[in-house]
This record gives sequence, structure tokens and C-alpha cells, in this order.
Amino acid sequence: MTRSWAAADAGRVLRRPTASDDKYSRGVLGIRTGSDDYPGAAVLGVEAAWRTGLGMVRYLGAERPTALVLARRPETVAADGRVQAWLIGSGTDARSRSSAETDALRGLLHGEVPVVVDAGALDLAVGATAPRILTPHDREHARLREALGLGSDSSDRVAATRETAAATGAVVLLKGATTVVATPDGDVIEVSAGTPWLATAGTGDVLGGVIGALVASAAAHGEVDASSLAALAASGAWLHGQAARLASAARDGGPVTALDVAEELPSAVGACLGAG
Repeated sequence: MTRSWAAADAGRVLRRPTASDDKYSRGVLGIRTGSDDYPGAAVLGVEAAWRTGLGMVRYLGAERPTALVLARRPETVAADGRVQAWLIGSGTDARSRSSAETDALRGLLHGEVPVVVDAGALDLAVGATAPRILTPHDREHARLREALGLGSDSSDRVAATRETAAATGAVVLLKGATTVVATPDGDVIEVSAGTPWLATAGTGDVLGGVIGALVASAAAHGEVDASSLAALAASGAWLHGQAARLASAARDGGPVTALDVAEELPSAVGACLGAG
């Protein structure tokens, strides 16, 4: 089954906090992203997670990205502890990853807490057992398919994403002008909200933070399965696209940067809650 995703769909997935909530019940996202070579990915993912609306962000990373994250978002907790979801891989390179970091990421990917897997951690997603959302772009998807023995041809993006999801046992979100989200059971959601201005560096890091925040918030209130992870992933993609449209509209329809998109997320979330 293939369906499209709209504001009302995303609004039903989002959770508005109540007077009885605290920072833990609103969701705690752990983030292991960024590197000394790409520290901005950590800043963008953390920024996006906070602005999507959750109770706490824990960031674990190298010294340089940690300093930049805390300078931008001092409310971030730079210490390990209890989380309801993880975001890993953005702004990292598997070729330069240390053995200690590989072991740590494998531990997360074989745990019970849901994990959003991006960029430099996608190579570890094959054979993992944790509930997962994989977020490749087209080139990363081709490499992942080769590692799975599926071949790199993904000209039919829907069929290829469905096949990758079945092979990995994970929800797969294939980024693009039309984002495709597939479950291991073969259900597909297409999300076309957004603007071509989104095709710029760093916006994928923002998307990871949005999805991670939604998953942490949902997981704080119960277990998540493939169906709910797919809905959360699609809702994250819709919010990301809507925030980009708002950012461009605020600039007379002109170009936007990744940080512009992150800064419009509260408005996108508010409008979405109203629609749902």
C-alpha cells in the first residue's frame, strides 16, 4: 500500500505537552553525530531536535562539536544517561571511525531503544536488531543496497526502498524531492511537502534531529513498532519540508540555509498540531 502524507496526518502523530509532563515524559533524545571534520552536523541536529519540541537532548561527541553544540544550545546535556531514542551517524565517516566508536554504535544498534541511523553509521545498520529508521540519500541508499546484495539500481525509488526495508528489517526513509518511507512489511508513504531550496548542505542533519525528537517523544509513552516509526519518519519529513517553505516565504521565496529551516520548526509544529 502506498499513501501520501499531509499536515493532518502529521498532526495526529505529534504530541502536545500537558500540565502533568516533565522533561523525561516529553522525551529524551541521545545524539552521537558530528566529528572534528564535520562539527556543524552535530549543531544542526541538536538545534532541530530542540526546536521540534522534546524534554531533553543528550549529546555525546568529540571535543570540537561538543563545544560548538554547547555554545549554540547550552541547555543540551553533554553526558551519558537515560534516553528514549538515539540519532547516530550524521556528519561522520565510517572510514575514519575509531574501533571504540564502532563498538559503541553497534551496542546501540543491538539494543532495545529505537535508533535513527544516518550517513556515516548506515554501514552498521545491516544485521542490527534495534527498532530503526534508516535515512539515506540516493547515493547512500545505493551503497547500502550493494552491501545487502540487492544491487545498486534504484531507478524505481518506491520499489527499491520497499526492498531495502524488507532486507534490513528497518523502516527506510529515502530522502529526495519526494521522500519515500517504507516499512519491512511493504507499506509505503510518500511525502512531497517542501521546496527545491532544501537541496543544500546540512538539511539532512536537520531532518535527522526532527525525526529523532519525534521518536523520543513517542517512545517516552510506550513501545514503537514499524508502523508507528514509519508514521513518525513521514511526519518528520513533512515538518522538515514545511519549515523550509516557511523559511523561504519569510525571505520572499528566496534561498534558505539548514539553520533557517531549523529555526522555523516551532512554527511548523504549531501549525501541524492545529491541523491534527
